[in-house]
Amino acid sequence: MSELRYDGRVAVITGAGRGLGLAYALLLASRGCKVVVNDNGGSTRGDAIIANPADDAVAEIRAAGGEAVACAQSVATPEGARAIVQTAIDAWGRIDVLVHNAGNVRYGKIAELSLEDFTAVTDVHFKGGFFLVQAAFPHMQAAGYGRIVLTGSISGLYGSTPSVNYGMSKAGLVGLNNVAALEGAERGIKSNVIVPNAMTRMADGLDTSQYPPLTPELVAPMVGWLAHESCSVSGELMVAGGGRMGRIWWTESKGAWQPEWTVEDVAARLDDIRESGGERWTFPPFPSGFIDHLGKTFKWAFAERAKL
Repeated sequence: MSELRYDGRVAVITGAGRGLGLAYALLLASRGCKVVVNDNGGSTRGDAIIANPADDAVAEIRAAGGEAVACAQSVATPEGARAIVQTAIDAWGRIDVLVHNAGNVRYGKIAELSLEDFTAVTDVHFKGGFFLVQAAFPHMQAAGYGRIVLTGSISGLYGSTPSVNYGMSKAGLVGLNNVAALEGAERGIKSNVIVPNAMTRMADGLDTSQYPPLTPELVAPMVGWLAHESCSVSGELMVAGGGRMGRIWWTESKGAWQPEWTVEDVAARLDDIRESGGERWTFPPFPSGFIDHLGKTFKWAFAERAKL
């Protein structure tokens, strides 16, 4: 296969001064993409500016012969998100790729988490994702082309403690991804989620002694493909890390049907509801998961009712 390149394309990558974002920026830039490196230099908690990594990343890209500009605006406000996207428009007149990778973390259990810490994390991950997509969408719609990559987490899929704010935010981005894929389809816009497993500064303080190699470079190729014009999927969740790549689905049990239910019926048929002989229904959100779910449910209900 010939090398997949991004010549003529423009990407905005948030949190691109370090870690995963930097790996994404270096990969795309090395293959001809023009890159807006967004990073405000915040600490892992997001409560202090401790570095100026965007300029360093831009210097590294330019030294290797690539094109990049820096932007230190925060993703956590609509104004900041619009300014980040506008940086691409001002520099190169377009935005083809949006990768929302910026993040922070503040730990706390449900009963203990302060409103300040809850808001600080959801503003960056969850609201920031929406603000960026909202800012980029009109440009992509006008161009009839776009690639959006949002960053999920196994914390959002399976939960982790003590980081309810982080897990909620990552789960919420899955909902944004589903709708972006649906709304973008007619205008050539594809949206997907990357669920990365990588060792970055976000893991500071964790015991990682038993982990295999989890470098950002083992995640970047998946993001690169999702960002490429040849990407053939939308509305999907892709996992990458430690040399493994895969896809994540939402799956339902077939469940149980009867014409009327009581609380006692639910209790009595719980195994049927939860397992139903192992039969599973899988409805990818794009292009028609919502309708497929209803259609299959209704078809079964009508068929069972007809037997009465």
